Amino acid sequence: MAIGVILALMGTACLIQLANIQLINGKTMAQAAAQSRTITVTLKARRGKIMDTNGSILAQSVERYTIIGNPEEAQAFTPTTCTKQTGDNCHQIDGKPVGATGAAAVARLLAPVLDMDATELGAMLSGTGQYAVLKKDVTPAVKRKISKLNLGGIVYAELSNERIYSNGTLMGALLGGVDGEGKGVAGIEQMENKTLTGEDGYQVYQQGNNGVEIPGTMTESKDAVNGSNVTLTIDHDVQWYVEKVLKESCTKYSSPGVAVVQDTQTGDILALADSDEIEAGSDQAKMTVSRAVSETFEPGSIGKVFTMSGMIQLGLHQASDKFTVPDHITTNGQTYSDATTHGDEHWTLAGILEQSSNVGMIIAAEKMSNEQRYEFISKFGIGQDNGLGLPGEADGLLYSADQWDLRTQNTVLFGQAYTTNALQLTNAVAVIANKGVKKPQRIIKAISDAEGHSEEQKPEGEATRVIDEQVASQVMNAMESVSDHYSQFVKVDGYRVAAKSGTAEVAGADGRLSSIISDYSAIIPADNPRFVVTVVLKDPQGVYGGLTAGPVTAEIGEFLMQKYEVPASSPRTDAIPVTW
Repeated sequence: MAIGVILALMGTACLIQLANIQLINGKTMAQAAAQSRTITVTLKARRGKIMDTNGSILAQSVERYTIIGNPEEAQAFTPTTCTKQTGDNCHQIDGKPVGATGAAAVARLLAPVLDMDATELGAMLSGTGQYAVLKKDVTPAVKRKISKLNLGGIVYAELSNERIYSNGTLMGALLGGVDGEGKGVAGIEQMENKTLTGEDGYQVYQQGNNGVEIPGTMTESKDAVNGSNVTLTIDHDVQWYVEKVLKESCTKYSSPGVAVVQDTQTGDILALADSDEIEAGSDQAKMTVSRAVSETFEPGSIGKVFTMSGMIQLGLHQASDKFTVPDHITTNGQTYSDATTHGDEHWTLAGILEQSSNVGMIIAAEKMSNEQRYEFISKFGIGQDNGLGLPGEADGLLYSADQWDLRTQNTVLFGQAYTTNALQLTNAVAVIANKGVKKPQRIIKAISDAEGHSEEQKPEGEATRVIDEQVASQVMNAMESVSDHYSQFVKVDGYRVAAKSGTAEVAGADGRLSSIISDYSAIIPADNPRFVVTVVLKDPQGVYGGLTAGPVTAEIGEFLMQKYEVPASSPRTDAIPVTW
């Protein structure tokens, strides 16, 4: 009887609890159960592509997966023996039983697919918790193989992206790279990070014991929006060729170098290169700024172009004006010399530029005030932000005239005592090619969103007139004589070239003026300007810009003429005399 009473009481208690669960708290319990099965899954947005001006892909994100393990479930795993009854829903290795249970068994099944050591995997699955990253950047093909292992609820994949760079070291430091979270941290990747970054989406649904979505349980979702694509003005073919030539010159002249190719008509940068070989996206690329962007230097005698332009614009001289030029001069207690020893020469202003005479420039600039000297160097864009926004870009340095000492006021006439970078120098020379107008440069051509809508990007700033057209014409004429002067070493068959070479002493690793910068900037064709090419070499064997950087510039110019099928030049008939 006592036992019967106890059983009756227990039965009554069970009925009361059942009624409580089903009738009173049934809804709450059901919600709690559903909540425990409900998960939020992030849908990763894909980072936008970086492409060259013709649509060739330079950087893109491809579908990849992060493989996740559940250590608690792995440790409770018991393989299912393969029989007729179990069919494909079983576990074996090369047709044989797994031979283990728990984390070791999961590791044995998974290791060959992930190409990992089974012992290492077993250790990762033997920890605590329900989440362990086993491997990142797994391809869709590998993910499909994992799905066939019947390890649902123990091992699963989360969608991610891997950044792929198609051309190895091409534009390596310029493109930069992304960090582990997919954020741009260097180069174009950093500069355009906001544009390239998409917006992640999500899905909220219930999952079963095997980790698979229960059909019909999705309650909320938001699609991922991929990042926009960025199209550069860089031409892949031109960039490749310029880098190739720079590497060859590095061997030939034992000199690292940088180079810029600019379209004079648009201000577009077609190539921005250096001789370094850095893999795009690598750790080195993430920590290194392209030298074509970051390095500054004294332009040397290329600066005489700006001085001559200012003299003529101010009405102080014409390119045909005559001067008697010795090889040295002393003024205000300061002595200046030409690169070579010579007697008194009869040169026009055009001849002074052709012969690259420091002394001649000082004589011709006698009535040019320090403020006027500063004004024209500055007007050409020296020492100023290019407006491209490239990370690590250095502006160079141009002190105001009131900070110049007695020597600086003259050395600025021939490109010393101030610094610039290759981009600035190229655009400054492009002023002559553009008939006296300084156009803003551009490296981002267009941006297209995830839906394919493309918007062309305008360059920062407006075009401004620096010198009159007839002034630019005289300077162009003199620069063509410079090119003719170097024609034995620097020429592009069939095309007229206007150019200026430069050589300057700069501080070396020892802090002294022990290094040499040799540069050469050319407008091609001179009779119908299409491109400006600038090459800068450091400590080359051969020293002078016309003998080292010049031939490299000509090689690039020849490629440009062929690639863009530029018509051959007409003969030169209007050369301003260089002597008298």
